[in-house]
Amino acid sequence: MHLGLVGLGKMGGNMRSRLRDGGVTVTGYDRNPDVTDVDSLEALVAELPSPKVVWVMVPSGEITRATVEELIGLLGEGDVIVDGGNSRWTDDEKHAALAAEKGIGYVDCGVSGGVWGLENGYALMAGGDSHDIAKVQPAFDVLKPEGESGFVHAGSVGAGHFSKMVHNGIEYAMMQAYAEGFELLEKADLVENVTEVFDSWRVGTVVRSWLLDLLVKALQDDPGLSKIR
Repeated sequence: MHLGLVGLGKMGGNMRSRLRDGGVTVTGYDRNPDVTDVDSLEALVAELPSPKVVWVMVPSGEITRATVEELIGLLGEGDVIVDGGNSRWTDDEKHAALAAEKGIGYVDCGVSGGVWGLENGYALMAGGDSHDIAKVQPAFDVLKPEGESGFVHAGSVGAGHFSKMVHNGIEYAMMQAYAEGFELLEKADLVENVTEVFDSWRVGTVVRSWLLDLLVKALQDDPGLSKIR
């Protein structure tokens, strides 16, 4: 597979590396000349074989909208645009409708994994027509973690970003719960080692999670979290 990738920041840059390590040819475009492979979206599209698949990893909102609209002007029937950023799911319906006017497929994909995804793989939640999903599947297979889990075709256009929105809500609620637990333990005269308490929860308890692992590492590096502003 030969994939176009727009946006080579912390997430996009690592995704390019993982894709290439997995045997996918990637042509990347970024406004930063130090990381880009080509100097324009037009040049990126020209590099790709048909059907062309272009994955967009830029900030949500106006930047994504402008990028998608420019790509629609450059791509043709049978090609596919993937929005892998954190776009609002209702925007996907608008972008998909614009793309469909030229016969271009549209897939929205919620991506979770952060900077650790390069090594661990990314959880991927995709929305779109099954025919378009199939064109992107080789990239999904490389980006996701090893094993059977980590990728889901969640439903029609918008389902991927809607699923990621719910995922983020759960994530933020978990972080809030850990934060309130930290404050309670810190304020209790009975508890002498808050970091060790959190560390003891990492195995065997129902509150264990990767977020807890990251919190414990942060506490070990900065026990009072005094560096947080």
